[in-house]
Amino acid sequence: MRTAGRPTLEAVARRAGVSRATVSRVVNGSTTVAEEIREAVHRAVAELGYVPNLAARSLVTQRTDSIALVMPEDANRVFSDDQFFPGIIRGVSQELEAADKQLVLMLAGSPAGRERVARYTTGRHVDGVLFASLHAADPLPALLAQLGIPVVCNGRPLDGAGLPYVDVDHVGGVSRAVQHLIDGGRRRIATIAGPSDMVAGIERLAGYRQTVAAAGLAERVATGDFTRESGAAAMRDLLDRHPDLDAVFVASDLMAQAALRTLREAGRRVPDDVAVIGFDDTETAAYTEPPLTTVRQPIQEIGRQMTRQLLRLAAGETVEPALVLSTELIRRDSA
Repeated sequence: MRTAGRPTLEAVARRAGVSRATVSRVVNGSTTVAEEIREAVHRAVAELGYVPNLAARSLVTQRTDSIALVMPEDANRVFSDDQFFPGIIRGVSQELEAADKQLVLMLAGSPAGRERVARYTTGRHVDGVLFASLHAADPLPALLAQLGIPVVCNGRPLDGAGLPYVDVDHVGGVSRAVQHLIDGGRRRIATIAGPSDMVAGIERLAGYRQTVAAAGLAERVATGDFTRESGAAAMRDLLDRHPDLDAVFVASDLMAQAALRTLREAGRRVPDDVAVIGFDDTETAAYTEPPLTTVRQPIQEIGRQMTRQLLRLAAGETVEPALVLSTELIRRDSA
């Protein structure tokens, strides 16, 4: 039976037959209280409908039960049709919900946005910070780590900070894709690479270059920024410079979808004239025309693993410095 009005800590103490201090320790997660007493307090909390004061709990435990997911991108990019971002958010959210933690989503695609993130996180309003879509010039992850704030990144930080990270085998995935093109008889293989200030762009280009070099083939490179617009522009550039190309590896599915359309507009048949392979295996890859052969990376699993690593760090545990997940070549009709 619930008492009238908002239940107090004192009411819980009377119901459980313990002191106010004991109730405070139990609701703040202390493990120094005997199990039978903890059970009595939890029963009293449930019976009375007591809701702990989160601000007071934070002062006692030095925890906020909140985790920040920082994306150094502007809102237009994060809330575009690039399925990387919602995939990461879903993975992070699943783990935090299971751990009864709150997610704070923060965008840092401008100087003002980065300053806001820096103020909020250094003010200890969260127990740790996840960085996704990290760019090379961002000093914030290393700064937070120096202040003792747990940090986990998506992708190896390019500034040499040595922070723990979760990523996928970009080089191996691309090498399998390009080798598939070579095994299919393609010899004039181009690539649309990703940004050179992001580890995904750097390593996917490295996988392409290593594989074509090992086969004695010439490079044909254009660069995009993981958007459809840049994929279309890069594909037009490649056709202008290398009209004889017979295959293209594209560093993201979003750019690959634009490349397919550009090839169709140029009168090139896929895969008869030009084979195309993307990277990501987003939900729409199977519904392009033709269906896109691509390298699958487990986007939601990246978010889940990043969160697990961060929660361990926040609990004072040690974690692996680098967790690299596998990729898989998904064969469809475009190559």
